[in-house]
Amino acid sequence: MSLYAVLSDIHGNLYALEKIYKDMKSFEIRGVILLGDLIDYGMQSNEVVNFLENRFDYKIVCSIWGNHERAIMTSDFTNFSSSRGIDSARYTASILNEKTKRYLDTSLRHEGVFEFFLNEKSCLAVHGSLENSYWKSIFPDDVCGDYSKYDIVFSGHSHYSHVFTKFYDSDNIKMRNKHAVKFINPGSVGQPRNHHSQAQYALIDIDTLSVSLRSISYEVDKAMSLYRGDIDNFYRDRLKNGV
Repeated sequence: MSLYAVLSDIHGNLYALEKIYKDMKSFEIRGVILLGDLIDYGMQSNEVVNFLENRFDYKIVCSIWGNHERAIMTSDFTNFSSSRGIDSARYTASILNEKTKRYLDTSLRHEGVFEFFLNEKSCLAVHGSLENSYWKSIFPDDVCGDYSKYDIVFSGHSHYSHVFTKFYDSDNIKMRNKHAVKFINPGSVGQPRNHHSQAQYALIDIDTLSVSLRSISYEVDKAMSLYRGDIDNFYRDRLKNGV
């Protein structure tokens, strides 16, 4: 078994990340794929980065910027869809310490996309999609790009978990002229939006391509109690309902 964990959209929620980490200890995990948005919305952005840097004892196969890292690290807030999103990003930018900013700058790939191999499987990690690696999500009915050269596509951004296979035309008679690409979105660790408030991540066995979408209970009330009116309470309240 070659088991890998896939995490995305932690969004400054250390309580959720700690419970995910505890759950991961139940498995023999060979590496971790981080799909961006470690920070913002939640009140523990510095704490999340510190945990990943100093306590997270797994090999990180890849770690990429999400749209929140890009916006905050480049001070470009123009792509947010709401003023409350801009206000949250500006607040997070104001409280990030130098150690956190250094980690985000040096330990994550700025492009928001990364190609790599796992057990000879061609993989793509992208925060959003090939149409826009930061701001446009992959969905089963619209994958937003051509992924025919990959075997597995890992994506985040939407905060909606999914696993599905898309078949592309291929000049391979043995495989009936089709090439299968598996798409995996692990959901959000710290700000789920699929009507489940639990922290969410995925496990994939590269040998069998079996995928488990896991949901782990955590102290939602504690995470909510950290909000002190510095950003819109929308980001606090959505934790309870997973919206």
